[in-house]
Amino acid sequence: MSAHESEPIRRSIEVEYWVIDDHGRLVEPDGLTEVAAGVEREFVAPMLEIKTTPCASHVELRREFYGRIEAVVELAAERGQHLVPLATPINADSIRDLPNDRTDVQADLIGEEFEYVRHCAGTHIHVEQQPGRAVEQLNTFIAIDPALALVNSAPYYRGEEVAAGARSKLYRWLAYDNLPHQGRLWPYVDSKAEWNRRLERRHEEFVTAAAEAGVDRQTIEANFDPESSVWTPVQFRDSFDTVEWRSPDTALPSQVLQLADRLGKITESLQSADVSIDGSTPAFSAAEVVLPEFSHVLDHVETAITDGLTDDLREYLDEFGFDVDAYESTTSELAGSGDISKDEARKIRLEHANRLEDDLNHRISAVGD
Repeated sequence: MSAHESEPIRRSIEVEYWVIDDHGRLVEPDGLTEVAAGVEREFVAPMLEIKTTPCASHVELRREFYGRIEAVVELAAERGQHLVPLATPINADSIRDLPNDRTDVQADLIGEEFEYVRHCAGTHIHVEQQPGRAVEQLNTFIAIDPALALVNSAPYYRGEEVAAGARSKLYRWLAYDNLPHQGRLWPYVDSKAEWNRRLERRHEEFVTAAAEAGVDRQTIEANFDPESSVWTPVQFRDSFDTVEWRSPDTALPSQVLQLADRLGKITESLQSADVSIDGSTPAFSAAEVVLPEFSHVLDHVETAITDGLTDDLREYLDEFGFDVDAYESTTSELAGSGDISKDEARKIRLEHANRLEDDLNHRISAVGD
């Protein structure tokens, strides 16, 4: 066994939550960032991001993640506020940006379609890059991207049902439609060098398009480098030494932790397995990993976004070791309800804020037992 195989694999989580008042109205989280480390404002006013540090075990990650969320929820409750684990606010008018040069550049570049991004709340999971196996790790994370369906948490945008995974549709297919290399899933890579060449090309496209949209080039260069100017769902993040999976919706803490745990175990398996790309059906074991050809991955991604967990997709994810029945995609509860009014959306946000608080209470009870 090599030295790196015996070391724990660090992983971390970043989750965005909407903030509401006791009436379900979107509000700003004034003062909530002061309650714990890793709690930050996001680029839109009624959203909060909660981050963990890189943790060496699932137990450590669970303790830190829950601890930070609990601290925020307790302070928020004192102020008549709550966190909502929904991928979109279901129905809301235009959402205000916070002053930020990076956001301004994107808004100028993308134009009216940037409004789609303002209605999206998601989860990012980072898993430490494994020396000598980072390419296999990235490619495997690309192949499991359809697992986003496990936590699809809202099918609505501005009251209209748009897809099982509304956030993914808004982000990948609508907001960045004029820059498709930015928001969509990229194909497998053969090497880190190939990845870096892609980054450079995408960065050049981004800078050129932003300049053509009237953005000052100095502002662009001050706020974006090749790594930070792309939003593809699976990325090497050399600044964090991780592979990042950005596809899941925001969800209940317990569901997010399940995903992070599975990605950690998948990464552990890759340290000794032979990895190949072939055919349409995946195979996953400690000795051998077969990833389907990229076109088949895209078919499953489209299903995950448009329809959610179909029987075929369940079988696909089962091959990668996901316990599909352990997840509860809230989008299936909301789908098919017809258009949803703003009053109804406020009630839905309150209901799901209560579910998040119940999720925390269940964890506390379990620890107490």
